[in-house]
Amino acid sequence: MTDNKKETTEEVLEEAVETEENKIEEDKTEEATDADSATEEAVVSDKKDKIIEELTDKYKRTFAEFDNFRKRSEKEKAAMYEIGARDIIEKVLPVVDNFERGLATVSDEDKGTPFVDGMDKIYKQFLKVLDDAGVKPIEAVGVEFNPDYHNAVMHIEDDSYGENIIVEELQKGYTYRESVVRHSMVKVAN
Repeated sequence: MTDNKKETTEEVLEEAVETEENKIEEDKTEEATDADSATEEAVVSDKKDKIIEELTDKYKRTFAEFDNFRKRSEKEKAAMYEIGARDIIEKVLPVVDNFERGLATVSDEDKGTPFVDGMDKIYKQFLKVLDDAGVKPIEAVGVEFNPDYHNAVMHIEDDSYGENIIVEELQKGYTYRESVVRHSMVKVAN
């Protein structure tokens, strides 16, 4: 019996060792499986984060492109308005010139007639409408010549005037919102 007990004890010990080894192996396998699933979760999480980053970047770029398009469209629309307004103003200015020429030829005895008064009122109303639209006449007579606003078509030598002083305006010039629509045609002294 002692031999049987030894064998049984050895067998029990061997079985216990095998069981422990199996448990250790199972724990290692479980740990490996847990590590694999943690790695898989990390990989999936990294992929999701990367996709989120890409989509966020794409969204931001698309929004920025749209915002730039909107701003560019507004600028183009404003520029088109300016071009159209300038074009109309350039076509209307000869009518203003003709009013001025016509009123300048009226004799002193005809100045009080209803016709001349009516024409003068229409001329003043026309100038007011242009002024309200942002069209302003360029000052010329008595000021120094400025090539940005004036176009010198004649030159005279006269010591009674200063250097580069405009002595006569042959045709009025106009600005529209700080840009020149038509330069003043002037006669410059010295």
